[in-house]
Formats: sequence, structure tokens, C-alpha cells
Amino acid sequence: MAKVFVTVDEIQDNARFIDTRFSLMDAEEGQQLFTEGHIKGAVYWDLNRDLSDMASTEGRHPMPKKEQLQSLFQRSGLRYEEVIYVYDQGGMPFATRAWYMLKYAGFSHVYIVNGGFSALAEKFEVTTERVNYTPTALQLQWQEQLYATRADVKAIVDGKEQATLLDARVANRYRGEQEPLDPVAGHIPTAKNFDWEQVRAGASLVVPEELLVKVAQDEEVVVYCGSGVTASPLFAVLIEAGYEHLRLYVGSYSDWITAYDVETGENK
Repeated sequence: MAKVFVTVDEIQDNARFIDTRFSLMDAEEGQQLFTEGHIKGAVYWDLNRDLSDMASTEGRHPMPKKEQLQSLFQRSGLRYEEVIYVYDQGGMPFATRAWYMLKYAGFSHVYIVNGGFSALAEKFEVTTERVNYTPTALQLQWQEQLYATRADVKAIVDGKEQATLLDARVANRYRGEQEPLDPVAGHIPTAKNFDWEQVRAGASLVVPEELLVKVAQDEEVVVYCGSGVTASPLFAVLIEAGYEHLRLYVGSYSDWITAYDVETGENK
């Protein structure tokens, strides 16, 4: 099994912390929480400003360009050899989103803190002081095998590539019975469904047995959701469970519907 999640007791000394707290209901809440208090030494990454390219039209939380990610990592003073711990409120999809971006960029020693900020605050110093790290110069080794484009997903839908699409949204949105966010209801053709909320256990993310039954370990799996955010917890727990053939379609359903048709109902 690949190590993705850690508890506060497993955190090493001289670690780097990244605070990704956010609210999809209030886009300023995460920055406000960071300002009010964060783990000493942490930098803040905002879902909209740092972990998405909101100027792009490829979905509601589009994948940042490589240059944007490189700039983020460098101005945060990150180095490949450092151990990096990412946290959010706990049991949320924001730390997993940042973790995915770091893994995509080739960072090997990056982990998600189960329990989130509250658990960390019981053991580590909380401060309002901000640290300005010296920018680094990185030669990033992009892990393209972790990323799926709309064209990749179309090839799967058309049967040109063998892989399982896994939709991380709530079941009634997947089936097309309700759609509060996107103009078209349904799911990407052929996709199976596993609601990401099923990997939440309080302030932690866990690997439920039901997920391991839904997709086999030797399958090629592409995970998506509505905007690419809540698919990242599924991606992370599958990596933790030892799955090796995984990609994340960051554009997700909101990107797919700009170009292609959908289906409704349920695929077993």
C-alpha cells in the first residue's frame, strides 16, 4: 500500500505544512481561517486562486497550467526532498486536491493529515504570523500518467481504450435525477458511481470495503466528479489502498458537457 494519509503522531520534525482550508459555500472562508490562526510555518493555498485556473473554460475548477503550478510551488519555497504535510478542516476534498497537484508535479514525500487542522492544533503551535519562504527553482518531473484529459475520457467512452470511469458525485446527480450546479443532468457514458462522501469518517478519509468491490485493483480507473475537486478524495484513498492504474479527470463532468452527450440511470 502507498502511504497517503498520516495522523498527527506520525508527522516528522522539520516538516513543511500547507493549509488548504476552504468552503465551497463561502470562497473567502479558508483565507479568513488561515488569517485567524494556522499551524506555525504553514503557507496557504486557495482552491480558486492557487489550485484552479478560473480563467480556463475547462470545467468549474479547471486544472492549473503547469507554469501556474510551478510558480505556486516555487514561491512557496518547496523542494523535492522535503516532507510536506497538507491539511484542511479534516475529511474534506481540499487537502487531497493539493496533494494530487503535488504528486502530479513529482513530489514524492507529500502526505494528507487525517484529522485536519483541529487535530494538528492539539500538538503543534498555532500562530497568526506568516512566513515568507525564499523562492526555489524547481525542475519538475511531471507524472502525466496521473492526469486524464477530455480526449482520454472520450476514448474510453468510445471503447478505444479500456478503463473504468468512476463518478464521485452523490447518486441522484449521477443518475440524472437532480442537478443543482451544471446545466445538463446525468453522467459521462459508461461511468460507475461511488459517492465520495462514503470515504469520509468524521475528520478523516478512509478506504471503505465497498469501494474496493466497485473497482478491481488491476483495473485502469479514471475518477471524476462535477468540477474535479471531490474526485480527489476517491483518487487518494485508492492510492492508499494500493491501486496503481489511476488517473484524475480534473475537468470532470462540468468540462465533459461542454463538448459531449451524457447518459442517465445507473451502470453496475
